[in-house]
Amino acid sequence: MCRLAAITSDNYFSPMENIAALETMKEGHDGSGMGLILKGLGGEFEELKEFPILSGICSKEGLHALDAYMNKVGFQLKYTWTPKTRPVKGIDARDYYFARVYDYPDAVKERPVKEKEDLLLRTRLALRKLGEDDESIIVFSFYPDILALKEVGDPLQLGRFFGLEKDPLKAKIIFAQGRQNTNYAINLYACHPFFIQGYGTMTNGENTAFIPIKEFLQGRGVPGYIGYNSDSEVFAHILHYTCKHLGYPLTYYKDITTPLKTEEIDMREDGEAVRLLKMSLRPLCIDGPNCTMGFTPDGTTFMLQDAKKLRPGVVGGRKGKFGLMSEECGLDSAIPQRDRPLDVFPMKYDMAIIEPDAKGVKLWNQLQGWTTITG
Repeated sequence: MCRLAAITSDNYFSPMENIAALETMKEGHDGSGMGLILKGLGGEFEELKEFPILSGICSKEGLHALDAYMNKVGFQLKYTWTPKTRPVKGIDARDYYFARVYDYPDAVKERPVKEKEDLLLRTRLALRKLGEDDESIIVFSFYPDILALKEVGDPLQLGRFFGLEKDPLKAKIIFAQGRQNTNYAINLYACHPFFIQGYGTMTNGENTAFIPIKEFLQGRGVPGYIGYNSDSEVFAHILHYTCKHLGYPLTYYKDITTPLKTEEIDMREDGEAVRLLKMSLRPLCIDGPNCTMGFTPDGTTFMLQDAKKLRPGVVGGRKGKFGLMSEECGLDSAIPQRDRPLDVFPMKYDMAIIEPDAKGVKLWNQLQGWTTITG
């Protein structure tokens, strides 16, 4: 198993808060990796929200290849952030960790958002392919107001390695995973959270339906549905396919990934739509056990369980700051001052949803509908 720590707030905070929460849940991860995704960036990025940020790692040779490619396609470098790394025992430093802010090529500056997003996706995939054979370029995201940082090692040690306790790097939504390597070789492309065009997820558990899900997604003709170094990456792609490609409400992500039985569907007012979803998208059912956390472009965050409900997960906090954690001790670390009786432990029919700017928590139940918990 892995451990997950997500925080959403109406104020900027440091990723060290997530890392401290992971430290309290340390028995659930083995130090084989940590991934961070920051959304709603503050500090030096606050005035750059309209520009895409390229996050990744490269070698010295890879940096030259990256610059050459970006110049060729017309992206203009505006700003560069690199962590102030320091030696930490057990962590093998790579040449260059970066978050580089670019201006769009002149030809697309006035084009619709969709065209810009498609260009960013194609560029990220091209850079990934350019450095894939020798790991000279590793790219995690290329999107406005998103920064990703990943490396092999213990989360607390990596926080110190990257100097995050001293760096002013902050955001309003931060997702962090402490990885326990179970099924795959240690590869940074297998490290959660996963991100595609505004949507991100991270998962604790197993996905025994990985192959049929992967094959279905790869048959959709969407360029970003590639890679799959982790069986959990499909959860981000299902979210993207559900909400962006098909245009369905977020709650249907729950109905698609954990479909109801026929007699349960008959209880729904929208039963006909839910029945059609189950029939047409049956290959996207996630066969766990797993707990999934995610976010959408507008800053909504959520947690859901699959029907087996064998992975821990809790949501709680107060108006203005909420946490989504694998364990209560992680939530105690991140938000000790909260009304604990209002903590939510989503069960197999539930989807806990936190509104943008951490305004409140609502619970979507596939059989009973909405319940407001806090807000």
